[in-house]
Amino acid sequence: MATSRAPARGDLTPRYEALIRILEAIRSRPEPGGLFEILVQELREFVPFAGVIQFDGTANRTHWDFLEPYRGLADEAARSVVREQSIAWWVHQNQQPVFLQTDRADPRFPQLEIIHKFGIRSVFAMPLSTASRRLGSLVLGSELEDAYSEEDRRFLIVVANQIALAIDDALNLKRLRLLFQLTNRVIAKLELPDLLQEISVSIRQLMQCDGVGVVLPDAETGELRLTAIDSSGHRAGGRPVAPKFAQAVFRSGQMANLTKEQIAAEPAIAGMLQSFCSFPLTSHGRVLGVMGLGSARENAFSEDDLCFIGQLANQIALAVENALAFGEVSQLKDRLARQNVYLESEIRSELHFEEIVGKSKALKRVLAEIETVAPADSTVLIYGETGTGKELIARAVHNLSSRKANAFVKLNCAAIPTGLLESELFGHEKGAFTGAIAQRIGRFELAHRGTIFLDEIGEIPLELQPKLLRVLQEREFERLGSARTLRTDARLIAATNRDLKTMVDGQKFRSDLYYRLNVFPIRVPPLRERTEDIPLLVRHFVQEFSRRNNRTIDAVPSEAMEAMVRYPWPGNIRELQNVIERAVIVSKGPVLSVPIAELRSDAPANPVSQHPENLHNVLEETERAQILQALEQAHWVVAGPNGAAARLGMKRSTLQLRMQKLGIRVARVGSQQRNS
Repeated sequence: MATSRAPARGDLTPRYEALIRILEAIRSRPEPGGLFEILVQELREFVPFAGVIQFDGTANRTHWDFLEPYRGLADEAARSVVREQSIAWWVHQNQQPVFLQTDRADPRFPQLEIIHKFGIRSVFAMPLSTASRRLGSLVLGSELEDAYSEEDRRFLIVVANQIALAIDDALNLKRLRLLFQLTNRVIAKLELPDLLQEISVSIRQLMQCDGVGVVLPDAETGELRLTAIDSSGHRAGGRPVAPKFAQAVFRSGQMANLTKEQIAAEPAIAGMLQSFCSFPLTSHGRVLGVMGLGSARENAFSEDDLCFIGQLANQIALAVENALAFGEVSQLKDRLARQNVYLESEIRSELHFEEIVGKSKALKRVLAEIETVAPADSTVLIYGETGTGKELIARAVHNLSSRKANAFVKLNCAAIPTGLLESELFGHEKGAFTGAIAQRIGRFELAHRGTIFLDEIGEIPLELQPKLLRVLQEREFERLGSARTLRTDARLIAATNRDLKTMVDGQKFRSDLYYRLNVFPIRVPPLRERTEDIPLLVRHFVQEFSRRNNRTIDAVPSEAMEAMVRYPWPGNIRELQNVIERAVIVSKGPVLSVPIAELRSDAPANPVSQHPENLHNVLEETERAQILQALEQAHWVVAGPNGAAARLGMKRSTLQLRMQKLGIRVARVGSQQRNS
């Protein structure tokens, strides 16, 4: 058996020179390690040992290194010695040096006989620690009896203390390098998921733990989700919901070093980890997320480790904040591009109706109906809520008709006093009534060969309705105070926001006039049914009112636009127009200032639109109008080759059933039509 050389006694200078070389060798290595080779090279000349046992407290691992012929002891000991019953573990836990003779039993170390069996007779164990950190322990074993004198032990304790400082310096250097690298990554890399994944890998390797994860709130739902995780070098897939303890740390803003009971209660880590600490990622008083570290070792994180992890959490919080700010800047840039009022040179609809703005399906349906009816000379009834733009629809019908070169005459029937409405429609002669000091030409006369638009036609009094029906059927009328019959070739377009069918049922509107008006009904949808048109309308009105008021409005805030899209607009386009005009007036700069707080979403809807049966009524009225038109053309004859049934492509019996259901009687209606 080879024997360790006896130490040289007396002059201590060579020993301390060897110690200096040991420390320089440890500090010069980027990765602390290879301690056995350094000790063999520098220390064995002065202190006898056949092997070294080093317990690494930072990694919770034991390293066994022996000289020949004891190398087999290292493998055997690693297999048979329980770590918690070893000398190295005891010294690390109790922070006390121990000198032992292996042939003497010691109840603290039941496995001492295993070392004795391999020929090791003397053991001296020392803690490796600094004032702030426990790093492990160092155990020297010799085949000599009583190998370590008091002088040797004092010297070895000095060696152990200096080695601990050197290892601590190397570990601190490595941690500082990680912080420095982390700072550089924070500055250079703003893609958050990739950055957090790189950071997680580096932290797990440095802290020698089993897993590192970062939890951030979901951008859409705000729910905490696992954004990055590194476990033994493998990234977890998906974005699972964060464990409950991470949610508690996020809410409280306080770190948590979990107990065994807390770990056991969390299904995500129970049975896999024995230690877990979780830190809030806080920047400028705002908690941005949570970082957690887990280890399969018990009490894996010392107070010093927790302090360092807290520093890492602060740096990661800066990384998250910078990345989020970068993302917000990118979103703002995109938003500004969308907000620019003048980026869209064409805000008209795809069907090129010059005064009608929008491209929603509901509006396209209306425009298609306009294109269908405009070339004909049929009466058009436009119905819809107040402020939906019924006059624009009427103008579009006129502009697409053969009458577009002639006058478009409009009259709001609700705006004229009842006593003057007949005069407005048909004109009057001088002296026809008090105040008639001159002859006046009526609107129907002005609209000859053009189009007359009667808005709010439901407000026409019952006594005036027969005269209006006569104009529609016979195209003739008399001025007030005149017996001379005048003829007019004016196309009528009427509009109303009232339910004329209900008024007919309530005997507030003549049924024959209603049928004559309802030849081709067009329903104008309210603004809440065409929300996709609101941004186009907003930009259109901003341009219009900016030009009128000599203002320059370049952008509409996204928050304001979103509020306007959500708002139900009970006043429809007219209300939107007024809001934008006011906003342009009060805006101080190039950004539109919209009173978002005033756009409440609790405005009542129009009563007409609240009844789903209205659609059924519209269909019935449309069918009734078509049947009446066919009856008129057939001179109220139902059957026969030229009868109404043949014109409608229906059987006589089918038509009669439909007429009965719709309340159409040939004799009465025909007589009314002929006698009007």
